[in-house]
Amino acid sequence: MIQVECPGLPADWLNGWLAAVGTTVLDSRIHLHWTNEPIPRAVISANNVNPLNALLESWPDAVLLEDLPISETWMGLPRLKHRPSVEIFTERVRTARGQPHSWALSSSLTDLCVNKSGEAETPPFNPGVPQGLTLHYRLKKVHEHVKQPQNQVRDALRGIPNLTEDNGLGFDSRRFGATADLNKKSVDPVIEVLAFFGLALLPVRDDGVDQTLDPVASITVRQRGWRRIKGQRAFVWPAWEQSLDRSAIDALLDAWEPASDGLMDRRKSTKPSERILRMLGVHAAWITVEYEKKDNESTTAFGSRQIWPSNPQS
Repeated sequence: MIQVECPGLPADWLNGWLAAVGTTVLDSRIHLHWTNEPIPRAVISANNVNPLNALLESWPDAVLLEDLPISETWMGLPRLKHRPSVEIFTERVRTARGQPHSWALSSSLTDLCVNKSGEAETPPFNPGVPQGLTLHYRLKKVHEHVKQPQNQVRDALRGIPNLTEDNGLGFDSRRFGATADLNKKSVDPVIEVLAFFGLALLPVRDDGVDQTLDPVASITVRQRGWRRIKGQRAFVWPAWEQSLDRSAIDALLDAWEPASDGLMDRRKSTKPSERILRMLGVHAAWITVEYEKKDNESTTAFGSRQIWPSNPQS
């Protein structure tokens, strides 16, 4: 295996973690693990090929992005809005079934949770933004800033950001400046594109709630890895020591699922079971810290807090 360590993809950065996972989605030859240090770094690897070269070979072009089933206009079907009607969404799902990127629909929308307007609901990783801009629009916009993938992808993985003024996908806390000027946001477009593909392993679901039939029913969109802790939504993610491809990461996230029996200490809901974590090869874990919105503010952003080991320096 040829390995490349990626200082630009630290595990404690949510978008960095998603981007690292996204490399394995873009190219099936790529495997991923994390260094065992206080702030683990992503290590991508592949057999008989430099994984960085493999990633560059698989870097998506504009044609691929336009062919994603979450494109606003696709296959002659009705326009897909940020929150489409259930009828439009289900028609998309039927048409996209069997497509290689059908996950783009199941990781950004669900008709298992219908609001009072009869619309499919969105998960935390598809937050609403001003003007109702869709996730696909945001993805295309940042992708356009990657004009030299050969250089920009290498720089991003090395930790040399090529920032551009943009809101990105809309949930990275690092997009704000040091002064927290909400009107000035900047992202590394390579990280944003890779993070989008990392969402492939985080499908959305719910319990079949339909507020058009029961207006007082509670909407609780569930996305893989998210749970309620003390009334607040939180995403929990791990770093692991073994080299895993996309399918193996998928399996690990099934076993890691925070809501599964035994993984989380029932007395302290954010303390994982050390025995199970070590059995899975997990050596660190984090939980999201959500940006505290001011009055009438719609900003969404997620930082992180390490939950295991409790003392990362030890």
